[in-house]
Amino acid sequence: MIRLYHVPLSPYCRKVRLSLAEKKLEVELIEERYWERDPDFLRRNPAGKVPVLKIDGHTFSESGAICEYLEEAYPEPPLLPKDPAARHEVRRLVGWFDDKFHHEVTSKLLYERVNKKITKEGYPDSKNVKSGARAIKLHLDYMSWLLDQRRWLAGNELSLADFAAAGHLSALDYISDVDWNAYPTVRDWYARIKSRPAFRRLLADTVPGFPPPPHYADLDF
Repeated sequence: MIRLYHVPLSPYCRKVRLSLAEKKLEVELIEERYWERDPDFLRRNPAGKVPVLKIDGHTFSESGAICEYLEEAYPEPPLLPKDPAARHEVRRLVGWFDDKFHHEVTSKLLYERVNKKITKEGYPDSKNVKSGARAIKLHLDYMSWLLDQRRWLAGNELSLADFAAAGHLSALDYISDVDWNAYPTVRDWYARIKSRPAFRRLLADTVPGFPPPPHYADLDF
């Protein structure tokens, strides 16, 4: 049995979940309240972070390393291209979303509005929320520019870059923080990725106290 210790709205957990589902690997999801620093969980990952994946007799942490393992151990369907330059572009964009987008947008919107309440760390910082709301527009502009030239974010084939971006944007969409109508090219991309079978389980996620908007699970928005 494959087990993934996760948090439903974590973009890093969502990236791993999408990779597992795309490769048709059945997984048991175990929600982990990592902020409580349970000793059993810390034995799985001393860093105290999710996701943590138990697979093939091993326990893996760090979403990037997990996805690289899945790509090597379960290469079909591929989420990294064979060409070295194309692989670099995928990895560059994964880094873009998991580092820059996360720092400038996800941490300012999702973490302020949801995570602080769940972990009882106080109230949202309005300055951070405003900063995230400004920054997401620049990132969506950049995504629109990429998608004007390519079918998918890193090229003409679906890749891990799309799942990294979708992990962040789907979590933000859950709290209605993406203005899809202002970015039709990105909206069309998200509609395509949202319609994939791998996405179905994410669309069933619910977080107590934070009901999703009606369009969240609607494949046609």
